[in-house]
Amino acid sequence: MHQEAKRLTYLDNNATTAIAPEVFEAMVPYLTELYGNPSSAYAFGKRVGASLIAAREKVAALINADPKEIFFTSCGTESDNTAIWSALRTTGKKHLVTTAVEHSAIMNQGEYLETQGYKVTWLKVNSEGELDLKELENSIHEDTGIVSIMTANNETGVIFPIKEIAEICHKKGVLFHTDAVQCPGKIKIDVRDTNVDFLSLSGHKLHAPKGVGVLFVKRRTKLLPYVVGGGQERGKRGGTENVASIVGLGKAAELSLASLNDEQTRVRALRDKFEKTLEEKLPNIYINGKRDARLPNTSNIAFDFVEAEAILLRLDLEGICCSSGSACTTGSLDPSHVLSAMGLTPARARSCVRFSFSHYNTEADVDYALKVIPPIIEKLRAMSPLNPNHTDNHDYDVEAAREKEEKLMAETMAKINE
Repeated sequence: MHQEAKRLTYLDNNATTAIAPEVFEAMVPYLTELYGNPSSAYAFGKRVGASLIAAREKVAALINADPKEIFFTSCGTESDNTAIWSALRTTGKKHLVTTAVEHSAIMNQGEYLETQGYKVTWLKVNSEGELDLKELENSIHEDTGIVSIMTANNETGVIFPIKEIAEICHKKGVLFHTDAVQCPGKIKIDVRDTNVDFLSLSGHKLHAPKGVGVLFVKRRTKLLPYVVGGGQERGKRGGTENVASIVGLGKAAELSLASLNDEQTRVRALRDKFEKTLEEKLPNIYINGKRDARLPNTSNIAFDFVEAEAILLRLDLEGICCSSGSACTTGSLDPSHVLSAMGLTPARARSCVRFSFSHYNTEADVDYALKVIPPIIEKLRAMSPLNPNHTDNHDYDVEAAREKEEKLMAETMAKINE
């Protein structure tokens, strides 16, 4: 057990981000003296309501939308669910087209719809995480109500050709939704250029607080309220607005536009240095996802012969925060659905770790991670029963090796909990 406190090196920005100091400062007045209900008719409430208008304009500017096309929600999941549910209800159609690598907000909704009599086409991806656009086009038919494909994958950072996908959908007369939660401040978002019908964002992925999201709805596109209540959000989303968080999101949107160049240059350079150095220092590692079509901050790496959970536990002891390729947070070693869809073997998929940077990360963060990670991988490989170099092939028992690896992880977790 390490006795000294370790520096915190946060490399999990695709999971959530720190609230920017400027965002926090913008929110404080609405948590203290400006507590009025924005729907109130008196001046105090109207003053708060005016702040919502300003925040809506800032979010619209982030994606080149009209403020009237911006609807505030509680999160990206609600925005995703609303777009798909509304499209199916307003069109009366029973077919959804999406991908096998979507966020669980889409995956789980699709699986639920299948239990309710709807049909879902789960598009495959290749080994680099890319879609076959011809397969997409062929999957759309007369009962298709909506196509939903993320702008960039949350695990690998792979970017999809959203403009081309929208063109295919509209040629077929079908609505198109994209989950762009991972994109603000990393790549340019322009709903006018891409011509999407719906687009989802989430505040906590762009240095705003958790509990606030956005659904863009292209003008003249029908939208049924998913949350039914009062007349908030022009009757399209019930519930008193989360004013402080919305104001914070507006400020974060403003900052995201300003940081776009930094993400594309300095942060990308940090990510590339990180990957290049690890490849030089360690054999048998692989970068997942198409190299030249990824978010500039995202690196998903397979470390062969080691379970990702063991790596994460050791890195946690050194103060480094990152994520497993698996959606697991409770000890299951089921491989990531994204990596499995890309054709990774279960063993390799379970060896993957995602590192995701932000413009708050520094050269020192990367240097520290590069100092810590290689010896951890080398030590775990030396101990690992999964390493075929340590056993005769004819005696190699995969299940026994997995049991030994789970025991190793349990021992490491026990050290953390001391």
